[in-house]
Amino acid sequence: MTQFPRAGTVRWIGLRPARDVPMRVVEAAEAIAGKGLRGDRYASSSGKRGVTLIQAEHLPVIAALAGLDAIEPATLRRNLVVSGLPVIALKGRRFRIGEVLFEGTEPGDPCSRMEAALGPGGYNAMRGHGGLCARILEGGTLRIGDTVTWVDD
Repeated sequence: MTQFPRAGTVRWIGLRPARDVPMRVVEAAEAIAGKGLRGDRYASSSGKRGVTLIQAEHLPVIAALAGLDAIEPATLRRNLVVSGLPVIALKGRRFRIGEVLFEGTEPGDPCSRMEAALGPGGYNAMRGHGGLCARILEGGTLRIGDTVTWVDD
């Protein structure tokens, strides 16, 4: 359970500036230790859900289960789309994305908003594919293309 076949890669970054507004897609974001991403509505709260990640490989699965051809990452309201690494395996572990140090805190379970975003059954289409929430332990800048690596305990 402590081995990963390879590192991951950040493929997409999005910020939610406020409740009920579209996500803003960015090339880079500043991660604030103990908080969240600058410009994201959760940046001022406690850090347990400071950042949300979802696995790129799950996007087509969620789309298929929801009866859609494809899904734009912003629809799912997660901050980071990561490929090449099973993000849920980072729960309870420390990991780095570029220069930023995180700790995976809990699964990113879907919310009732997925019914409106994906259509009837959208909540259930995302179950088991919602990704991971993480706390920012050491801040810095995140960029598309950054490597995602686990930190040995």
